[in-house]
Amino acid sequence: MPPGPISRRTLLNGLVALPLAWQLQPQRTLALGGVLPTLDTPAPDFRLPAVVPDRQGEPRATELGLADFDGQWLVLYFYPRDFTSGCTLEARGFQRDLQAFRSRGAAVVGISADDGDSHISFCGSEGLAFPLLSDPDGRVSQLYGSWLAPFSQRHTFLIDPQGVLRQIWTAVRPAGHSAEVLAALDQRRVPSTVSAGSAA
Repeated sequence: MPPGPISRRTLLNGLVALPLAWQLQPQRTLALGGVLPTLDTPAPDFRLPAVVPDRQGEPRATELGLADFDGQWLVLYFYPRDFTSGCTLEARGFQRDLQAFRSRGAAVVGISADDGDSHISFCGSEGLAFPLLSDPDGRVSQLYGSWLAPFSQRHTFLIDPQGVLRQIWTAVRPAGHSAEVLAALDQRRVPSTVSAGSAA
């Protein structure tokens, strides 16, 4: 027997219960692009086709995943599209500061829905020396609450050397974003060396 119509009271009770259910999971945050992963928990795992510059700076096709960055900080940034003005500005910022990130034990990785050929052209055009990953169906972008088909949204995630998600930026403004992430990394990093006398 098919279910009868929903009463007004049942509908109102359901609407009242929704905010309460949401409050019981305060760490789960909605953003343009979906539900963001929870801070201070393991970052969502992924493996995607990638374009990585070789020793001569020439981009080559490979695959990369979260496990490839074990033991180092990871700046994982999602962006809408290669060659657009905002995405180019953001990529240039990360490229300008790339040595500063590396000196702090951090890798920078970009993800968009663009294919490998587009990434190769973008890396070559902008002289990018960090990997760009292709997520054409948005599978990984969805895991990170960063997908509004057909594009990834401009969100950035800071993942620690143990693979734990430590900071999230949503609706990023490309200008100055790299410096913002670098400053946050400096605040969160544990000094690599501690003098023997300081423990006394």
